[in-house]
Amino acid sequence: MKQDLPDIIENLLENYFHDLEGEKPNAVYEMVLRSVEKPLLIYIMNYAQGNQTKAAEILGLNRNTLRKKLELYNLNF
Repeated sequence: MKQDLPDIIENLLENYFHDLEGEKPNAVYEMVLRSVEKPLLIYIMNYAQGNQTKAAEILGLNRNTLRKKLELYNLNF
């Protein structure tokens, strides 16, 4: 059975909170964003063959915003 991305993320979050075993979660929003954003950027940059203008268009971002995000994750394309 094929799952949609939101369903997969929900399952992963359920596992994450279960694995905490009562420990207090911390900075979950940032953790999830970083976990998703970096592989997304890598995939799209490869898909766009390193063309930042094309990648920014696919992502719906300004090219300068894309460049800042690539720098944030130390990604060189």
